[in-house]
Amino acid sequence: MRALCGIATVAILITGLSGCVGQPERPPSLYQRLGGQAGVHDIVTDLLINVADDPRIVGYFAHTNIDYLAGSLEQYICDISDGPCTYEGPSMARAHQHMGLTDASFNALVDDLQRALMAQDIDMGARNALLGRLAPQYSEVMRDQ
Repeated sequence: MRALCGIATVAILITGLSGCVGQPERPPSLYQRLGGQAGVHDIVTDLLINVADDPRIVGYFAHTNIDYLAGSLEQYICDISDGPCTYEGPSMARAHQHMGLTDASFNALVDDLQRALMAQDIDMGARNALLGRLAPQYSEVMRDQ
C-alpha cells in the first residue's frame, strides 16, 4: 500500500511539473517592445523635438503647455501599448476640438512620430503595432475641426 501511495505521489508530481515545462513564454507586450517607461519617455521627447522643428505643424502648439502635453502623451502611449498606465486625460475629440486640424497636419504628426520611433531604434513590427493602435483615433481627433 505504501508503495502504491509513493508511486501515485510521484506520478502526480511529474504530471504537475510537466504542465509547467510546456507553458509557452508570453511574448513581450507592445509597451515592453517600446522600451517600457524609459522608452516611451524617449519616444515622446523625440516626437516633441520633431514637432518643434516641423514648420508644417509647430504653430498648432504655440500656446501649449509642453510639459503637460508630454506627460499626457506618455500616459496615452503607455495605456494603449498595454503598459501599467491608465490614460486619464480628455477624450481625443475634446482634446483636439476646434484646432483647425487638416489631413496634412495629422499626417505631419504621424511622420514626426515615425521619425521618433526610428530614432529610438524601435523595430518595424512595434512601430506598425503602435501606429495601428493610434489609427482608429483619427476620426475622434478630426471630429470637431
